[in-house]
This record gives sequence, structure tokens and C-alpha cells, in this order.
Amino acid sequence: MLRSRWLLPGASLALGAGLGAAVAARRRAEGDAAEGLLGRLPVVPVVAAATGPPALPGSGRAELTKYGLPGLAQLRSRESYVLCYDPRSRSALWVIEQLNRETLSGTSDRAACDFQEDDSVHEYHRATNADYRGSGFDRGHLAAAANHKWSQKAMRDTFYLSNIAPQNPHLNQNAWNNLEKYSRSLARNNKNVYVCTGPLYLPRMEADGKMYVKYQVIGKNNVAVPTHFFKVLILEKESGEIELRSYVMPNSPVDEQIPLERFLVPIESIERASGLLFVPNILKRTSNLKAITAGNKR
Repeated sequence: MLRSRWLLPGASLALGAGLGAAVAARRRAEGDAAEGLLGRLPVVPVVAAATGPPALPGSGRAELTKYGLPGLAQLRSRESYVLCYDPRSRSALWVIEQLNRETLSGTSDRAACDFQEDDSVHEYHRATNADYRGSGFDRGHLAAAANHKWSQKAMRDTFYLSNIAPQNPHLNQNAWNNLEKYSRSLARNNKNVYVCTGPLYLPRMEADGKMYVKYQVIGKNNVAVPTHFFKVLILEKESGEIELRSYVMPNSPVDEQIPLERFLVPIESIERASGLLFVPNILKRTSNLKAITAGNKR
């Protein structure tokens, strides 16, 4: 049985408001606006994506941006997914991908793919393969390679280290892998499944009775090791109904015999912990939304 001081399977996360950092996103170039997957997504887990430095209230505020702003969260649009990169953690805040029968079919070969640095990220802020070497952690995909058999390039894109996070090997190869397989099975039986995956850094109570957020870093680039991972599934059914399933797993060994339904959590828990928003954006598209939790699973 899984024992974790951070998460009990099947229980709601006990999280306070404001734990996650708010996400401000912008495109890297104007020409990217309608390209790739981003142009097809019905929902991106941020309130809005800015196309440049934000407008600042008050007179004379434009002068403050004369030499630019030191940093905004960064969107990357690949052939198979869109991610929002977090330079501080050396990984993504979230990655979203579209799965359906077509994306899961093809002859792409994982053996022809290699993990590679993302040279679109400044060298100060990116992970390298050397960071993972000898760390005891797997290079865990956020957007899974097996989700994109339709294109060798699409599969290869999932091997950028910006789409990778340090993951416990037992989790990566067992329970988390089962969740990825389950996501693909849903895609074969629905019109589309939009999968959003990301890291969480959750607080835990220490011996002094106070709550702390603590996590390990690996390698010379101090790649952050998440305490947990989330996966949000947005199912488009042929009937037009939208179904929402949201999961959290600890970044530690998990008994693969535990049913996946035990890791279902209310979407509000993930929204509060991550600083992201899903439901308001989905409701802009449809009012026919059903959230699946451990208590009302099918």
C-alpha cells in the first residue's frame, strides 16, 4: 500500500490558495501565433497568452520597459505539443497535447530518438543530459513519446529536455506509465483527448509543525525534482459532452496494483497548487462539462 506524507490515494489534496506561481505566457515571435498545435487547442491552462510585454497601468509606465523585462514564462509550440517553460526549475510548468486515433497510429520508432538539450532555452536556464547522469532519476516525459506515433518528428520533439522532468524510476516505469496507457485508451474511444501534464511542488508538515515546500535539485544546473506530478485529461466525446479527469501522483514508488481511480483529485486542487486554470477556459467553450472524481467514476 502506498504511504505518503504528501498524498493519500483517493483523498483530496489539502492545499492552501496561492501555492502556485501565476503563469504569464507570451509567444516567442508573432509568426508563431497560429502555428502548430496551439492553433488547434480548445483550451490552454492560462488565463491569457500575451503577445508582448504587458501593458502597465499609469502614466509613464511604458518607460519602465525601455530595456525590456528580465523574464516572462515562455511558450514553446512543437509539432506534437505546446509547453510553458519554467527557467527556474529547468523544466516545464505544463505541457499540453492532443490525442486521438490518428496521433496514436503510425510507424515512428522510439529507438531513433535521443534525449537532447533544448537550445531555444538560454544556456543558463536549461537542463542537460549530464544533469541526470548518476542522479538516480529517470528522464520522465511530460508529453509521452508513445502518444505521437503518427510522426517521427513529433515523437522526436518529445525528447527535448524541456519536456522532461526528474522522475522516480519505479513511478515512471510502472504506475505513471499505466496512467499514460490509460490516456491513450481513452483517446481510442473518444473524439479527442487533450492531455495536460506538469510538475507540482507541494508543502509538507515538518517536525516543528510548520509547512514547508522542499525539493531536491540535480546536476550542475540544479534541475528541480518535483514532489508530485499532475495529469489533466479533457475528453471530447462524440456526443459533444466534455469530460474532465484530473490525477496527481507522488514522485516516489507507487504500487502499480493501486487502481488509477485512487489518484483522481478535484480539479480545483490542481488549479490551486499549480497556479493554473482549466475550468474557466473550458467553460468558455462549452457548458456541457462533467468532472469525474473518485466518487462519481464510471
